[in-house]
Amino acid sequence: MVQKSWWKILSFVLLVYTIVAGFLLEVPRLFILNETIRNLYFHVCMWFAMMILFGVSFFYSIKYLRGFHYRNDVFASSFAAVGSLFGVLGYLTGVLWVSVTWVTDQGQSLASVLKEPKLIGAAIALLIYGAYFVLRGSFTDIDKRARISAVYNIFAFAMLFPSIWIIPRLVGSLHPGAPGSDSGNPALDRNDMDAGMRMVFYPAVIGWTLIGIWIATLKIRVALLKDKILMHV
Repeated sequence: MVQKSWWKILSFVLLVYTIVAGFLLEVPRLFILNETIRNLYFHVCMWFAMMILFGVSFFYSIKYLRGFHYRNDVFASSFAAVGSLFGVLGYLTGVLWVSVTWVTDQGQSLASVLKEPKLIGAAIALLIYGAYFVLRGSFTDIDKRARISAVYNIFAFAMLFPSIWIIPRLVGSLHPGAPGSDSGNPALDRNDMDAGMRMVFYPAVIGWTLIGIWIATLKIRVALLKDKILMHV
């Protein structure tokens, strides 16, 4: 039993470590960020986990279209649901972050922050995935729902990268990684994140990802159990 659950135990240990070390260990005092840099372990790591979960969902949608096995549709929708949850949590922690740094410390107006390309792109990506679940709910035929949802899920994953990573870099952004950005926000390079932060950052990515997979597997088991019960009614 323990051998099968080792990764679940690992996810719990890593998240406890992330929370404790994330709040207690020393962090570099970067301009503007100061203590808010600790949000890196939550906001950014949740988005990393979101991308991985959406990637797994994308994989199972392709797998479904290749063989039309119902289980693959359940896997795809479950991972997409948990990925969306992490996306919303990542978005909210990002909004909280900018409300302290860009608005309070930098004096940016709230209107300009709301027009920030990275936030708009992230909102669009999450809305696209939200439409995925609306689409699924509009069909009563299981096979038709699974096929159309699989095609749409592939489209949603393809739109994820332009919305979050490509377009904000092209149009200019306060967000790290954008051309000409000098806001003091942390990017993933050695100048912005020291060795001490990396000792928390990478375990946090693994921890958030594993807990997301754990939640997805629970959703899959519940969905398959419900279907088995309905088949015997």
